[in-house]
Amino acid sequence: MTAGKHVVVVGGGVLGVSTATHLQRDGVAVTLVTEGELADGASGRSLSWLNSAGTRSAAYHALRMAGIDRYRTLFAQDPGREWLRFDGGLHWSLDEDAMRDRHRAEVAHGYDSKLVSDHPGLDPAAFPEVAVHNPGEGWVSLPHLIEHLAAEFTALGGEIVTGAGRASVTTAGGVATGVTTAGGQRFEGDAVVVACGAATPDVVAELGVTIPDASPLSMLVLTEPAEAAVKAVLNTPRVALRPNPGGTFALDHHWYEDRITEAADGTCSIDESVVKELAAEASALLDGGVTLTAASWKLGRKPIPGDGEPVFGELSAVPRCHVAFTHSGATLGLIAGELLAGEIRTGEPHPMLEPFRPDRFRP
Repeated sequence: MTAGKHVVVVGGGVLGVSTATHLQRDGVAVTLVTEGELADGASGRSLSWLNSAGTRSAAYHALRMAGIDRYRTLFAQDPGREWLRFDGGLHWSLDEDAMRDRHRAEVAHGYDSKLVSDHPGLDPAAFPEVAVHNPGEGWVSLPHLIEHLAAEFTALGGEIVTGAGRASVTTAGGVATGVTTAGGQRFEGDAVVVACGAATPDVVAELGVTIPDASPLSMLVLTEPAEAAVKAVLNTPRVALRPNPGGTFALDHHWYEDRITEAADGTCSIDESVVKELAAEASALLDGGVTLTAASWKLGRKPIPGDGEPVFGELSAVPRCHVAFTHSGATLGLIAGELLAGEIRTGEPHPMLEPFRPDRFRP
């Protein structure tokens, strides 16, 4: 894109803010429009585990590994940041054979994977016979990352519009020309990026474009500060856990999804007893009799495309409208923003995004 061009990004989560910041770095003027506040959607309630564990396609694995690489670059700039850490990850299930199969699959494509029977900070009585340890994994607090990126974005001259309400893409002659908010605000642009988390399929549906959606209800719990020694991200049969800034912990899982109630306006609720049960499951894993107490919890839809694969790139049916919709928003946050910004700025498709184009859902 030549100087003087302007892009409108819809969405204040990690994908929207990352794409906006990369565009602004490259000299493209950007207005970022978000329904509420920055990070108040899925990015504000994500476990944000940085990984490419388990089994997936070679293309998806390569993209995730590139995503982790960008976080390592950011980490190297300031290893003292408490919101970005690389202290490894642990995974176990009730099926020991499945754990060994997972380990073999990871080793087969060069992913750092070990079989272990204990780990610092965890109660030996709660530890399984075998778990998979991935020393190279990490985590990020997305609200802190978004704050970091937004500060750079605005310092470079980018504009952030919060509290705009729901936005719709406007077109002329079938080409995206900007967005209009529910309140009537209009923002013109030479290109539009839709990065609205679980709302993305609904936004592009207005344009006659179908992106299958499998976004489930989810919850993230943040605890009170606790003196626990565990530093790794844990993925266990009853709780997923990671450290969080301020000596707190973030917890989530999926066994309680059917106990979350969603109202017609999209607000969600859950009985507090479920929150306490999740905190108790996490406490039972920790050595030294540490008890975790929930301080707050957030509920909402977790963005997952219908086929589980990321959706990145321009809509052929609506030129100049680009989408970013993925379950792995944390791991891919930096690299996806970088590659999408490059495509928008140059008009040249990036080969790493080719398997993930939205056109794969066209009849």
